[in-house]
Amino acid sequence: MNVTVNEVDQHKVTLHIEVPAKDASKAAAAACKNLANRVNIPGFRRGKAPRMVLESFLGKDAVKQEIFEAIANKAYSDALKEKDIVPVTDPEINVICDEKGKDVVFEATITKKPEVKLGEYKGIKVAKDVVAVSDEDVAKELANLQKQHSKLVVAPEGTEIAKDDFAVIDFKGTVDGVAFEGGEGKAYPLQIGSGSFIPGFEDQLIGCKAGDEKDVTVTFPEDYFEKSLAGKEAVFAVKVNDVKRSELPAIDDEFAKETGKFDTVDELKADIRKRLESRASFQALEKFNSEVLKTAVNAAEVDIPQVMIDDKIDQMIEELSMKLETQRMNLDDYLKYMGQDMDKLKEQYAEPAKENVKMDLVLEAIAKAESIEVKDIDLQAEIITMAQNFGADPKEVYKIIMKEHRVPMLVQSVGRKKAASFILKNAVDTNEEAKAEEPAVEQVTAEDKPEA
Repeated sequence: MNVTVNEVDQHKVTLHIEVPAKDASKAAAAACKNLANRVNIPGFRRGKAPRMVLESFLGKDAVKQEIFEAIANKAYSDALKEKDIVPVTDPEINVICDEKGKDVVFEATITKKPEVKLGEYKGIKVAKDVVAVSDEDVAKELANLQKQHSKLVVAPEGTEIAKDDFAVIDFKGTVDGVAFEGGEGKAYPLQIGSGSFIPGFEDQLIGCKAGDEKDVTVTFPEDYFEKSLAGKEAVFAVKVNDVKRSELPAIDDEFAKETGKFDTVDELKADIRKRLESRASFQALEKFNSEVLKTAVNAAEVDIPQVMIDDKIDQMIEELSMKLETQRMNLDDYLKYMGQDMDKLKEQYAEPAKENVKMDLVLEAIAKAESIEVKDIDLQAEIITMAQNFGADPKEVYKIIMKEHRVPMLVQSVGRKKAASFILKNAVDTNEEAKAEEPAVEQVTAEDKPEA
């Protein structure tokens, strides 16, 4: 087989492939046998019908197409390996010659995976955040816990509504005197200052008391998700049924017992501190890892084909759509609610998609440069992790991967993760490095002290 690579532009290449007549003839015979095994022809056992009969039964063009595809598929695959080219698009095939008894000649135009010029990725230096939890942090978390265990109680008679109070209201809204869908509610507990209602609504209830009735006039925002109401003025007839306030429990040993298995407040505070330190340590590590990987990616140079970015955008939108479906919402309704369309969503995803593609390309290049191998045990571990994330049986996940021919994708994914682990393993925390370089302080004993 003879293969010539012609560059179309910086990303596209055309493979000119010639398969000798002798090899093409053998491949044609194998293709005909395979085709004969798939069809029932009267008077012939499966796999025994000759090409002439197949052409008579199925048509010459159909058989010719079947033979060409069998020859071209193998030749194309072999050509990619020979020239060490990884395509990122399906080939555009141009048939030059596929006549019986002659060399099969065709061209395949593809966009190839770009080359990556790696920068420094070993020994990257980044300062990891120092984990420090103050008494104030513990006090804030304790106050949040106190709020979580608060109880709503009816305020004394005559209490005027203030910020953070809960006004239990009946309301009915109208636009130009006509009621609209979703504009009515009964015994609704509205927290003043929460911003859950239309801007200006909650502020107009401040100072009201239980039993008061008031007309609240507001204007719907111009970007309101319900277009028929956007920008229109509405009047809500409101009746205040009750005024309620949060009653905070006392922070004492009894509170500690109610919130967990603690005998004293000091034990509760110690547990809060421990949890805050653990969370801060995790966040510091996540930030450190992210900055190290970003540094390695930014140090590399690669010219990314637009088609790879577009494919990543489509993938991200598909993932969003699947996530929305789990929340019983579809993509169209989501876009409508957010005041977006598909073009705006794609524009929003463009930069993150580009960053993701570059990250993948750089990690793959590092895996290749460091001869990182993906072993069966790595794939098994990844399948188990995927199964746990989806709450599925690992065997079922494996079946899906095999059925959808996703093994190469899985290998690439695991390879990228191992490359990332390699980078992180060799990274340097400059704070730890500085500590290690600090001179040791010698202990001075009483015997060492000079006489006065």
